[in-house]
Amino acid sequence: MTRREAITLSAAALAGCATPGSSSRGYIDAHSHIWTPDVQHFPLALGKTIADLKPLSFTPETLIELGKTEEVTRHVLISHGPFYGFNNDYLIHAAKKYPGVFAIVGAMDPALDRIPVRMIANRRLGITGYRILPNNNTNWLQAAPMQTMWRTGAKEGIAMCPLINPKHIVGLGPMCEKFPDTTVVIDHCARIDTQHETELNQLCALAKHKNVHVKISAFYAFGAKQPPYLEQISKIKRLFEAFGPRRLMWASDCPYQLDGENTYAASIALVRDKLNFVTDEDKQWLLRRTAEKVFFG
Repeated sequence: MTRREAITLSAAALAGCATPGSSSRGYIDAHSHIWTPDVQHFPLALGKTIADLKPLSFTPETLIELGKTEEVTRHVLISHGPFYGFNNDYLIHAAKKYPGVFAIVGAMDPALDRIPVRMIANRRLGITGYRILPNNNTNWLQAAPMQTMWRTGAKEGIAMCPLINPKHIVGLGPMCEKFPDTTVVIDHCARIDTQHETELNQLCALAKHKNVHVKISAFYAFGAKQPPYLEQISKIKRLFEAFGPRRLMWASDCPYQLDGENTYAASIALVRDKLNFVTDEDKQWLLRRTAEKVFFG
């Protein structure tokens, strides 16, 4: 975290972010995590303790104030299975406490019954997407609960958000064919790095499905793993040419983006300041309007 970011993290300014009207003018961070050491009210997943939280605390208030350092006024909160399993309570609490500021990509336990009913009820609580991942299961997308989630997502306007490795990209194509009306948002460019040329081609090929979107995010984890992340521009340009600005969205992946030179400011600066192939209108889609359409609509 930079000195500028730290100075601006003051509780006194929180009130200005708490209403939809004030939030709608700024940027949107389409992917961040939050957690709290208050395990009495928000228990951790089985086997996890406070000692596993690194950093110890990253609350909604911290995220709101950090965003304000770069004119980010809304955030998409992402389920964090390693700490909370399938429990969405802390995310729902944050969205209720700060109406209009947060949308939620939650988690759904596939072992539960009445998944469509649960998804519809959760949408009213601010869950407009679900994180889905293979969990070492090669047939993960063929499982009955997953098929149900995709079908319900199409009917109810709820996005499926795969967290996948490059090798899993090809498996998404058949699901997008089967459920063409389901909104799909692929996290972190499917973790494609500079060496994944074949997989980048496969990801770009998914652009033929009109409801597939991609998050350009988590720059700290790829390439040189330090700012200014210029080696990521060629990948972003390929995705821009395939998907266009209205199906790409910037995200930080906080708090993991906050490590040494990897700051919040550096993350957004790559998209806001260093892409010479985009117009000002394109930037509005990349930094706000795409995420707004998908998660805040």
